[in-house]
Amino acid sequence: MTTLAYVEPEPKIYAGAVGDWEVVIGMEVHAQVASKAKLFSGASTAFGAEPNANVSLVDAAMPGMLPVINDFCVEQAVRTGLGLKAEINLWSRFDRKNYFYPDLPQGYQISQYKHPVVGEGEVLVDLAPGVARRVRIERIHLEQDAGKSIHDMDPARSFVDLNRTGVALMEIVSRPDIRSPEEAAEFVRKLRQIMRYLGTCDGNMQEGSLRADVNVSVRPKGSDAFGTRCEIKNMNSMRFIQQAIDYEARRQIAILEDGGSIDQETRLYDPTKGETRSMRSKEEAHDYRYFPDPDLLPLELEQAWVDGIGANLPELPDDKKARLVAVYGVTEYDASVLVADRANADFYEAVAQGRDGKQAANWVINELFGRLNKEGHGVDESPVSAAQLGAILDLIAKGDISGKIAKDLFEIVYTEGGDPAAIVETRGMRQVTDTGAIEAAVDQVIAANPEKVAQAQAKPSLAGWFVGQVMKATGGKANPQAVNALVKQKLGVE
Repeated sequence: MTTLAYVEPEPKIYAGAVGDWEVVIGMEVHAQVASKAKLFSGASTAFGAEPNANVSLVDAAMPGMLPVINDFCVEQAVRTGLGLKAEINLWSRFDRKNYFYPDLPQGYQISQYKHPVVGEGEVLVDLAPGVARRVRIERIHLEQDAGKSIHDMDPARSFVDLNRTGVALMEIVSRPDIRSPEEAAEFVRKLRQIMRYLGTCDGNMQEGSLRADVNVSVRPKGSDAFGTRCEIKNMNSMRFIQQAIDYEARRQIAILEDGGSIDQETRLYDPTKGETRSMRSKEEAHDYRYFPDPDLLPLELEQAWVDGIGANLPELPDDKKARLVAVYGVTEYDASVLVADRANADFYEAVAQGRDGKQAANWVINELFGRLNKEGHGVDESPVSAAQLGAILDLIAKGDISGKIAKDLFEIVYTEGGDPAAIVETRGMRQVTDTGAIEAAVDQVIAANPEKVAQAQAKPSLAGWFVGQVMKATGGKANPQAVNALVKQKLGVE
């Protein structure tokens, strides 16, 4: 497979009062495993159920109820790791992370601490054609989600919904390789894209399927040392991620330049005020008193099982993008747009197969996707099928219709449906290629505009005016190339 060449971008520089600074960012992305059942129980993970409807005895921590691992969730974590070119640990273990919170019935979270199921990998974060940041993945571990505390239903009481308790999460931890707010948002976007291709997480941030904790620190420009970091919790929007990092970087720079120091702490972002605020001092691992969960045996995977998962991975975004550039001749930018969603890429390839790849990309991206985006629809809701759009391109290629007629035809197919070739015939949209008819129209326009003839002969670029008049006279049906050639011939210009 052909690979594209990339260069790494320079870090974003923040101008301070006494010098320049750069920001250092690491991410912890919590991705809900695409599983119908929870990590250690058979309770449903369906979104939008009535409060406490999807709760088993295990989730509620009833006495004597023991967790049983959902092997599908393990498979999805391994699949994600392979998609990130990561090391798969054949031996891993679950630990208890102890803390008290009302929506954590057990009083501990079952997670993986020192022995995660997935080790080191990487993500290539695209920032512009030919520019990408390579972000190292430190680990992916499996853990169960907590429930949800609700504080705004009663002025005196709080309520707890345990529907999310025990839902399987993959925590994807990056190295501190990210160097700007924009890169951080693109990192999450790229991770979501890869997992959607793999089918391991739906990436729906509005429903809580994907959340990110962002670790932010600053240091003087050119320094290799790491500053004290603050963690911004539970970010569920690309835009908010960028805003929170930018605010936090400037906050830390102001403190340091004023002679202060940064306290390592956990913070929350308030999108209404556009600022972060302190939540609690940053916990260390010993604060959670991790120890191996006595109710769960270690996970022992067979290499053959892992290899079988790897053999059935789909073509991933970076490989698909490189192939579209190599096979269909599209630009890297257009390829990036097309592979942003797997369904979009599949639609494009169905249109482009056996046709001009660049022309197909232009119609798919600009005409179809542009229209769908404007109306708030995805390609799965497109009223124009790949076969119909391909048929329009075939009519252009055969010379049956011009580009202008094609756009009119596209509008008809989009709003009314039907077979493009049949529509062209029944509505008389076929392009006029009879040179005799075109020549008659050219002669008529030239004869009616003698003053324009003299101007065009003096300045040949004005010949385009005659082309436009002939196209208008023929209702846009004349072959534009034939019109252009005849106009120049009749006017005696090049």
